[in-house]
Order: sequence, then structure tokens, then C-alpha cells
Amino acid sequence: MAALRPKPGRTDPRASKTVKFVTARRPKTILTAPIFDRFTATWVQINGVPFRTTGFFATLSRNGQIVAIAAFDPFGVVRFNNIPTLTRVAYTLRTFNPNGVLFRTRFVPAGVETFAIIG
Repeated sequence: MAALRPKPGRTDPRASKTVKFVTARRPKTILTAPIFDRFTATWVQINGVPFRTTGFFATLSRNGQIVAIAAFDPFGVVRFNNIPTLTRVAYTLRTFNPNGVLFRTRFVPAGVETFAIIG
């Protein structure tokens, strides 16, 4: 048979001696500037794992004119050094393998700093 425990009282005998500390809450910081200073694109599989893109390259074009060409690193990331962020105009992004075969064509809207090519 279990022993019965006494119920605690409803009053706190140390209530007058208790000190409560209140921490000041910091206001949330809102980013007003982009994190990346140049337009960056990543090429990932459906599960989020980046493709091995050694030797691959990408082009950014607008109205049929190529604006920038950049090479992918081995981890699926390409950085266009001459395109500042946030982009002001829409672009067409095309990815090519080392032999120049077109793999993907994607539309990049205005107002972005990074873009993910999925699949």
C-alpha cells in the first residue's frame, strides 16, 4: 500500500522574500539589405542534395542578349560577379554541361538575390 503524501499549502510562506528577474526583450532586427552582394544560383536535386557540377557553366540572358556567363563550382553553386542583388530585371538562366549541351532553362524574376534550380 502506498503512503499518502501531504498536499502543499495554498499560500507561499516565502512570497515576500521572492525576487523575480525580468529580462529585457530585444527587438527583432529586420534585414533591409540583401545578404549576398552578387546574384547566386544553386542547382540541387529534388531531395535538396546539390549536383556535382564540375565543368558546368551557366548563362544569364535578357531579351535574347547574354548578360553574363559563369562557371559552377563542384558543389552546384554559380555566382555571377557582374549582377548585383537584388536583381532589378528578370533574366533567363540556362545551364550547360562541359560539352555545351543545354540542361535546364529557368526564368529568374526581378527582385531576388539567390535562385535554386531544382531537378
